[in-house]
Amino acid sequence: MEDDTGEKSSFIVGLIENRAKEVGVAAFDLRSASFHLSQYIETSSSYQNTKTLLNFYDPMVIIVTPTKLAPDGMVGVSELVDRFCSSTTKVMMARSCFDDTRGAVLVKNLAAKEPSALGLDTYYKQYYLCLAAAAATIKWIEAEKGVIITNHSLSVTFNGSFDHMNVDATRLQVSFIEQKILGVSIYQSSLHHLASRVVTYPDGSVQNLEIIEPMHSSLWGTNNKKRSLFHMLKTTRTIGGTRLLRANLLQPLKDIDTINARLDCLDELMSNEQLFFGLSQALRKFPKETDKVLCHFCFKQKKVTNGVLAIDNSRKSQILISSIILLKTALDALPLLSKALKDANCFLLRNVYKSICANEKFASMRERIGEVIDEDVLHARVPFVARTQQCFAVKAGIDGLLDIARRSFCDTSEAIHNLANKYREDFKLPNLKIPYNNRQGFYFSIPQKDIQGKLARKFIQVIKHGNNIHCSSLELASLNVRNKSAAKECYIRTEFCLEALMDAIREDVSVLTLLAEVLCLLDMIVNSFAHTISMKPVDKYTRPQFTYDGPLAIDSGRHPILESVHNEFVANNIFLSEASNMIIVTGPNMSGKSTYLQQVCLVVILAQIGCYVPARFATLRVVDRIFTRMGTMDSVESNSSTFMTEMKETAFILQNASHRSLIVVDELGRATSSSDGFAIAWSCCEHLLALRAYTIFASHMENLSELATIYPNVKMFTSTLRLRTNMDFKFQLKDGPRHVAHYGLMLAGVAGLPSSVIESAQSITSKITQKEAKRIELNFQQHHDIQMAYRVAQRLVCLKYSNQDEDSIRQALQNLKESYINGGL
Repeated sequence: MEDDTGEKSSFIVGLIENRAKEVGVAAFDLRSASFHLSQYIETSSSYQNTKTLLNFYDPMVIIVTPTKLAPDGMVGVSELVDRFCSSTTKVMMARSCFDDTRGAVLVKNLAAKEPSALGLDTYYKQYYLCLAAAAATIKWIEAEKGVIITNHSLSVTFNGSFDHMNVDATRLQVSFIEQKILGVSIYQSSLHHLASRVVTYPDGSVQNLEIIEPMHSSLWGTNNKKRSLFHMLKTTRTIGGTRLLRANLLQPLKDIDTINARLDCLDELMSNEQLFFGLSQALRKFPKETDKVLCHFCFKQKKVTNGVLAIDNSRKSQILISSIILLKTALDALPLLSKALKDANCFLLRNVYKSICANEKFASMRERIGEVIDEDVLHARVPFVARTQQCFAVKAGIDGLLDIARRSFCDTSEAIHNLANKYREDFKLPNLKIPYNNRQGFYFSIPQKDIQGKLARKFIQVIKHGNNIHCSSLELASLNVRNKSAAKECYIRTEFCLEALMDAIREDVSVLTLLAEVLCLLDMIVNSFAHTISMKPVDKYTRPQFTYDGPLAIDSGRHPILESVHNEFVANNIFLSEASNMIIVTGPNMSGKSTYLQQVCLVVILAQIGCYVPARFATLRVVDRIFTRMGTMDSVESNSSTFMTEMKETAFILQNASHRSLIVVDELGRATSSSDGFAIAWSCCEHLLALRAYTIFASHMENLSELATIYPNVKMFTSTLRLRTNMDFKFQLKDGPRHVAHYGLMLAGVAGLPSSVIESAQSITSKITQKEAKRIELNFQQHHDIQMAYRVAQRLVCLKYSNQDEDSIRQALQNLKESYINGGL
C-alpha cells in the first residue's frame, strides 16, 4: 500500500465517546502495520488527555461519529477535532460503523498474537469503545485504500482504562519490543503495570520545555541558534529511528530495567570503538524506509476487473516490487550486522543478536527470495536506476511475456539515448544530457552557454532551470509513452511472478516487524545517543544512576548540549530528596530562572530515555509526570486572561500531581496585584510541600525566600547577575537566600533614567528590605533547631544512595557529626 508520508505521522485514528466521560481510541499506523487500542475516562472538561494523545500521534486522518455524545459541560470529540486538529483530515462515519462486536472479531482475526495474550477475552466487554473505534478505522482503511488486511499480520496492543492517561500505545509498543529482545514476555504484565511504563506531560509542557520545537520556531535563521532537544539529538539515519526518537522524548520511560538496558548498551558503545563504528557502518547498509516496507506484506489488494487492472494497478505493482527489492537489500545487510554484534557483551545487544542475527527464518526467507529475484538487484534511489531494477527484478526465463516486455523496455530506452546522440550532432549541442524523473520521464537538459541564438523549433516544452534549459521533442515524447507502457507491462507481469513469494513472506511477517523495530531502536541508540556523546569530550557526559525512591541530584556545570538548546545559561546544580523536596529560585526578571527550570527538566528527560546526561554526576528518582507552568500569555480560544490561564494551569497541577511527579513553576502570580500574587505563590508552595513532590519554584518575589526559614524541606537558590559592560551581563546561581543588589534599579540607570529618580527609588527600597531582613532573621532563629535536624537528614539520605566505599562513608559520618556539634551545617 502506498504511503508517501516520509517522516510525518502515518496514523489513522478512530475516536468515540459515551456520556460517562469515557473515550475509546484506535490508532492504526500505516507504516509499521501496528494497531493501538486505548480506552480511558476523560478527567478534564477540555479533553486534556485526548489532546495529549492526538498531539503525540499527529494523525493524518481522524474518524469520528457525526452525533455528539459528550456529557454536559464537555465539548465532544467531534468539536475537539475541529478546534485543535484543524489541519488534519476529519472523516465522519455513521454510528453503525462503530460496531464493538465486529471490532472484537476483526482484532482477534488480524492480531499476530493470540487474543488471550492481548487480554481481549477478559476485557472486551468492558472496553467496548476502543473496539468500536477499531471497527470504523479498519473499515475506512479497507474502503479508502482498496486493500484487505491479511489475517494475523498486525502488531496489536490493547491498553485498558486508567485514572489518568499515563499511557501512550506507541511508546508501550516500543518498550514491548525491548522487553521481547531482552527475553521477557511482553504479555505477562497486568494492564495497570503497563500503564506505569511511560512518563506523560500535561498539555503545554512539551511546548514550554521546547522538547520538539522551539518556542519561537518562526524566528529560526542564521542569527538564531536556539534549537529544541529533538533537533539536537536528531542524527538518526532512518525515518523509523527519527520517529522513535520523537516518541521517546514525548513519552520517556519509567521502567528502570529498560532504561538501564539502554545505558548498558551505551557504556559498551563508548568503551568499544570497534563495536560503535561497526554498528554504524552496518546500519548504513539498511534502507532508511525499512520499517515502511512491512505494510506491503500485511495488506492484499482487492480483486479488480481487467480494465481497472490495466489502468491503475501498475503503480501498485511497482510499489510491491520495490518492497521486495528493499526487503532483499535489508536481508543482504544482516550478515554485516551479525558480524558487528557477534562479540557484544551487553544484554540488549546480545539478545538482538540471538533474536535477529541467529534467527533461521531470515536465512530461509532470503533463500526463497533468491530463487525468484536476481542476485544483482539492489534497492536504489536514483529514479531511472530504481525503475530498471524493478523491471529486471525477476530472473530471466521465469515468465515469457515478462521477457518480451523487458525487450521492448530496453529497445525504447536505447532509442531514447540514440535520439539524444543524434540531437547532439545535428544541433551542435555536445553537452546535451538526457536525465529522467518519475513525473516527466526522459527530457533534455542543455546548458544555456551552448545555445547560440534560439533553440530549434523541434524542441518543445522549453523551461529555464538555473543555468540549463529543460525541454523535450515530439520524438522523445512518443518514445517516452512507449517506454512507460513497456515498464507498466513489466510491473504487472513481475507482480504475477511474485504472487507465491508474497504469500510465503506473509506467513513470517511477524519476524519482519521485529527486525524493523530493532533497526529503529539501534538507530536511535547508536546514531543519536552514542553519536551525540562521541561528538563531545566523554567527560562532559555521565551515566545517570536511577532509584525509585531516592533523591534527584544533578551537578551539570557548563555543558554544550544545554547551551545549544538555550541561548542563556545558568549553572545547573540541584538536590531534591524526601528531606528537602522543594527548591525556590528567586531573583530579578531576566536573570536566567526560566532557563534553569527548563534545563533541569531536559536533563531528567534525557536520563529517562536511556541517554547519558551532560553533567558531572546525576542521581535521579524516576518521575511519573512532568508538570510545568511557564510563560505569561492569555488564551483567546478559552476566553481566559493571562491571570486566569495561570490559575487554570496551576489548578491542574495541584489536582493531578503525585508525590512521584516533577513540578516546575515559573513566576506564579505575576499577572495580578503584588499582594494577591505573593499570597497565591506562598499558598501553592505550602500545598506542594505537603504533597512531597519534587518541586522547583522560580519567582522574582524575594519575599518567598522566607519560606526557607520556616520550612526545613525548602532549599533556596538566588539567581544573580553581574553587570560587566553596558547591557552585558554574566548569569550566576548561588546557594541560599541572598539579597540581589537592586538589579532593577541598576538596569534602569543603564537605560537612562534621571539620577534623582534612581536615588529616590533606592531610598524607598532600602527601607522595605530592612524590614524584611529583620522578619527573616527572627524566623531563622525561631526555626533554627529543626533546620539543623533536616540538614542532617538530608546528608544522611545522600550517604544512603551514595556509591562510595565503607571507609569513605564512615569518614563522611564523622565529618557530619563534627559539623553538627560546631554548628557548621
